[in-house]
Order: sequence, then C-alpha cells, then structure tokens
Amino acid sequence: MPALITYRTQVLEDWVDYNGHLRDAFYLLIFSYATDALMERIGLDADSRGSRGNSLFTLETHINYVHEVKLGTEVWVQTQIIGFDSKRLHVYHSLHRARFDPVLAASEQMLLHVDLTGPKAAKFSPFTTQALQTLLNEQRDQTAACFIGRQISLR
Repeated sequence: MPALITYRTQVLEDWVDYNGHLRDAFYLLIFSYATDALMERIGLDADSRGSRGNSLFTLETHINYVHEVKLGTEVWVQTQIIGFDSKRLHVYHSLHRARFDPVLAASEQMLLHVDLTGPKAAKFSPFTTQALQTLLNEQRDQTAACFIGRQISLR
C-alpha cells in the first residue's frame, strides 16, 4: 500500500514565528487534523461520534522537529498504525514536503478509545477493529517509523 496521506495543508502566515518558521504549536495542530482524518477512516467520524458517543482521546504525544518548515510550504502528513489493542491505538504521523525526502517532523501518539458518557475507556467496535487491522496489514512492508519509542534525556 502506498503511504496513507491523512492531511494536506499550506503553511499559513499566522502559523509562522519571528524566524519565518512554522511555530511548534502548529505542528501539533497539523498532526491533530491528521488524527481527525484517520478517525474518519476507521469509523469514528463526526456522525459516528454523535450517534454512538465514542471518540479518541490523546494519552501521550511526542513530537520531533527535524527540519525547518517555512511560510507557504505545502506539507502533508503520512500516518502509520504502529499497533492497537482493544482500547488503545498507537500511531505515527510524519510531516513531508515535495522534493525533499527526509521527514520534516514526526509525532508518535497513544490514543484511547473513550465512551463519552463516562467518560471512560471503551473497547473499539468490531468495524473499527477490522479497519485498524486492515490498515496495519497493508502497512507491514512500509519503512519503519524512524522517530518512535524515543525519550527525552540528557546523556
């Protein structure tokens, strides 16, 4: 399967800092929109959230800022399913631009499926479980996520 592209955007003027670079907060915004698009693909779209009362909450996210991104650059997010269990989803988003092979930034995320009436953790529906398994199977031959399982520390 070719890379799963979940979000595309152009870097807007309001998103850049005094150096002309994408502000760190807007990397997270871009990755958040990619998660929203993934949710639609696995049966957790707005209609489903409204009718079933389930959603994904972010438990943890790590962002690696690898290369600068400037005003007006068109970027896209590729999303890879790293793994999942009955209630949690481990995803990897990487940010890219045309004619530049290295990853611009990466976000590793742990998401929790939640029943909003609690709120409390809830098992994925059979549809979502199957959609996740299908994506995981389709992505088995993709290049391994290079900024995953990292931790912050001084050496």
